Amino acid sequence: MLKDSATEALDGAPASFQHDAFVYSGDEEFVRRSAPFVQDGLAAGAVVVAALPPDQLALLREALPSGSARFIDMAITGRNPARLIPFWREVLTQAGGRPVRGLGSAMYAGRRAAEYDEALLHEGLLGLAFGAGDDFRLCCPYAAETGFDPTGYHSAADVEKTFRTPLSDVPDRAERWEFGLADLGDVRQWVNARATSHGVVRDRLDDLGLALHEICTNSIRFGGGRGRLAVWIEDGALVCDVADRGRIDDLLVGRVLPPLDGLGGRGVWLANQLCDLAQLRSGDDFTQVRLHTRLR
Repeated sequence: MLKDSATEALDGAPASFQHDAFVYSGDEEFVRRSAPFVQDGLAAGAVVVAALPPDQLALLREALPSGSARFIDMAITGRNPARLIPFWREVLTQAGGRPVRGLGSAMYAGRRAAEYDEALLHEGLLGLAFGAGDDFRLCCPYAAETGFDPTGYHSAADVEKTFRTPLSDVPDRAERWEFGLADLGDVRQWVNARATSHGVVRDRLDDLGLALHEICTNSIRFGGGRGRLAVWIEDGALVCDVADRGRIDDLLVGRVLPPLDGLGGRGVWLANQLCDLAQLRSGDDFTQVRLHTRLR
């Protein structure tokens, strides 16, 4: 549940996940609302992690004693918002049973439109990813100028609806390819050539090629034996959209590492680690995965 509270005490409450938020106007209010949340957590013996964009990190560092909390650059760790649930789960694991307080700004200024959409979905999925037994309190600051109201945002029904709704239409300018098992090698070469022509650097080519291979293989295994690929440039990134007729039920697919003996899920996880952004939507008769690789 999201609410406008950064410092409410939880003394005596059973261990569970609590998702708070506050809206701030300007740097001074951001520090005034954030610093007590961090200080109260430290005083209570919690592991405190601030995952914020660089400008907010600098403000908070200046306001707090040195070495008091762990500071993480959200623009790096959370560039792909699908990596944030695994990040917070790892923080909980490393805490070794100590309570965890997180200050996390996933919806920071300067994100590309597609990244912002995925940050919204991430916020809604937090309640599904964490729950009873997770001694974790996450507080998310939102700048007033964004116009976003976090109060009551993203019920389970809202999250389900977003996940089951296709992404924006593939633009007319996109190049398209229908593929089956025999076409996987040609598809990779085709995308590699287009990525190279648009200036994608060598190491990113390898990452994209592996991610695309995994997603296309999933289409063949779970989506009826064939898939459709579209490629285009948008907002400074090469975009690869893979669609098929399969259905994914797990809303956390790609955000939780599946067991080694599990069926499926590892390809989406890998794509999330390799691409700057990976969007996934799935309904009754479709699955759509959209991979973004920045050109520079």
